[in-house]
Amino acid sequence: MVQHYESPVRVYKYPFELVMAAYEKRFPICPMIPVFVGSEITYEHKSDDGAVHIVERRCKLNLDAPYILKKIVGIDFIYFIQRNSLDVRARTLKIEAHNESFSSRIIVRENCFYSQRVAPPCHLVLRQRVHQDNSEWTCFEQSASLDVISFFGFEATVEKLACKHYAANIKKGKEIIQYYIDELISDGVTGLPKWEERLPRESRQRSEALGVRDVADDELREERVRMGSVSSMETVRTRVEGALPEIVVVASSEANDRRVEVGKIDSDYIEQWLGLLSPVEESRLVEIRRWIAETHKEKMPNDMHLLRFLRARDFNVEKTREMLHSSLLWRKQHQLDKLLHVYKPHPVIMDYFPGCWHYHDKEGRPLYVLRLGQMDFKGLLRAVGEDDILRNVLATCEEGLQRCEKATKMLSKPISSWTGLVDLEGLSIRHLWRPGIRVLLRMIEVVEANYPETMGRLLIVRAPRVFPILWTLVSSFIDENTRNKFLIYGGNDYQGPGGLTDYIDTCYIPDFLDADSQCDMPPGGIIPKSLYMPQEEQELTFAPPLETDSIYHTANIFRGAPYEVVIPVIEAGTVITWDFDVIKGDCQFALMKTKRPVDYDVIKQNSHQHNHHAHYGAPSSSTIGNVMDRPLLVLGIDAYNAESPLVLRDGDSIQGSHVAGSISTYVLQWKYKEPAKAARSSSAHGPAFDFPLLQHKCKVMYYYELLKSHDFRGSMTSLQSCQSGFSSLSLNTTVSDHSANASSLPSASSCSSR
Repeated sequence: MVQHYESPVRVYKYPFELVMAAYEKRFPICPMIPVFVGSEITYEHKSDDGAVHIVERRCKLNLDAPYILKKIVGIDFIYFIQRNSLDVRARTLKIEAHNESFSSRIIVRENCFYSQRVAPPCHLVLRQRVHQDNSEWTCFEQSASLDVISFFGFEATVEKLACKHYAANIKKGKEIIQYYIDELISDGVTGLPKWEERLPRESRQRSEALGVRDVADDELREERVRMGSVSSMETVRTRVEGALPEIVVVASSEANDRRVEVGKIDSDYIEQWLGLLSPVEESRLVEIRRWIAETHKEKMPNDMHLLRFLRARDFNVEKTREMLHSSLLWRKQHQLDKLLHVYKPHPVIMDYFPGCWHYHDKEGRPLYVLRLGQMDFKGLLRAVGEDDILRNVLATCEEGLQRCEKATKMLSKPISSWTGLVDLEGLSIRHLWRPGIRVLLRMIEVVEANYPETMGRLLIVRAPRVFPILWTLVSSFIDENTRNKFLIYGGNDYQGPGGLTDYIDTCYIPDFLDADSQCDMPPGGIIPKSLYMPQEEQELTFAPPLETDSIYHTANIFRGAPYEVVIPVIEAGTVITWDFDVIKGDCQFALMKTKRPVDYDVIKQNSHQHNHHAHYGAPSSSTIGNVMDRPLLVLGIDAYNAESPLVLRDGDSIQGSHVAGSISTYVLQWKYKEPAKAARSSSAHGPAFDFPLLQHKCKVMYYYELLKSHDFRGSMTSLQSCQSGFSSLSLNTTVSDHSANASSLPSASSCSSR
């Protein structure tokens, strides 16, 4: 298995020239790197103007490998080839390294990049590699890969050994450069001149002899000043556009570059706001950011949220992707970002739910207090139903995320989780009601899947004798990492050594635990039966909650059976907006238009005859039928593509809009797309054996809306949907004043972003 590493962007708060002087002091030998025994130059080239300097070295390393392994391979040292390409004009250093020893058995590749350059103003800010806080700081990026093909049966040992040594030396690299920078400064070298292009000596002497003023340097300086000021203005402009992505027009190639660059992250930022991470953990965070940037564009969850999912899956990127993708779809489908704005607790919950947020613990984590023993769970279910209880739990989790962010900013240190204090006094057999346990387990499942690693510590006090029974029922549904954060106290043990005062300041311990801090929450207690819902409304079923109010629909697309949404537009200037995610498989998406009248009864009958997945409704809602793949309408004769078809891959998130210039009928169509590998295989070897239809399936979750032109708050050039999938977790949540104040719309404008 190939191992990959990609570092965050490390920043040296010094000019490029000083950093390069420090870097050169590492050669030919560096005492601070014990494994680096020495190096010799095998190739060197310098351009005529001195701007480009290429050096190739053969480096000798003495790895701390087991004695028996060295004996088996018969060598004491291994050799690497390192090629350094320094461009002082662009102020960049590119380092490429690969192994010379055992190159047929092990493939090691490393790429490093020092930079402090100002790109031309047409480039994106993120491509300039100029630090946003100070343009004179030097940035460093590093990536590497390791592929152990075969090694005398010691492949796993060699892989672990190589990863261990590499990880140990990554952090040391920055320390070494900093050491040599400090050494230079102590010697009085606080700054080095920048490279400047000079005229050849003959031309300069001729100009001086003729008394002609040498303006080359002056012109070059003026050009640098002009380019610097333009670049600075461009930086400001592009940053504003970055905050308002819906008004940015980017060419496709630049958009691809931007998606890659969004994955970059500053190591100092990680340390201050996310905490200390190992090099491998940093690399996994960079990798998952890159993936989410490519598939979900501007709607990136914040880094702390990504880190929670990585920790929940032990920094396994593949498992994290799967978990995160499912959670983001879940948030989008149930509009979790709007929950705190639109959710109003049921009056019964407000009067009888004994839980609330209450200050913080000694580490600064938000503290949530719950008197579970005083809760009438059966009464809550009978009075409000499972949905309302789950929404209350989710609202608590959403508020917890916000409180963690506020605590992080207030304390200037990472606070990614909260502390729970659960009082079990009053817990009895009546709490072991089977429907209640089932609902509790379902809530635990939802929270574990979508709010991982948010529980920093759970303090359970006054646990009665019946608690072990309840713990046996629910503990297997709680993640092991979460279970390890539980501290359980029986009786009054919480008052002694190792009790609550070790984790919570005395002034914040609630009054019902013989302290002085008042908790602003209902006391709980038995809910009167007069507040129960009618029997027929009590939804104590096994149906998943939160399914009734989602604005998103789920569609299965099979080979030969496209899924279509037919949209009658009855007013010119109407804006069609759509937002969908490809949950499984690949598909092709297209928007088609026809002015020919459509008989919806025929659509329904045709769909029924051919067993297509379709439904039909009024113009204000989704009207779905099969019209393009049957002789109702013929593409190119009766209808044409209003948008160029897009080929979409598993995990893609698409938002778009189109301005209808006239009264007509539009069709949103999804077609199953054969995977590229399968298509090549079929064409190369003839028709492949057809597996059942279920194998050729794509699944999408979609939402669309018709808006009048004056109600549309999006941009016609980027087609960002007016629906945000998870804005409360996003890096970019600013609303565009430009689009809000737009006074006119073009007759038709469209684009789809991927």
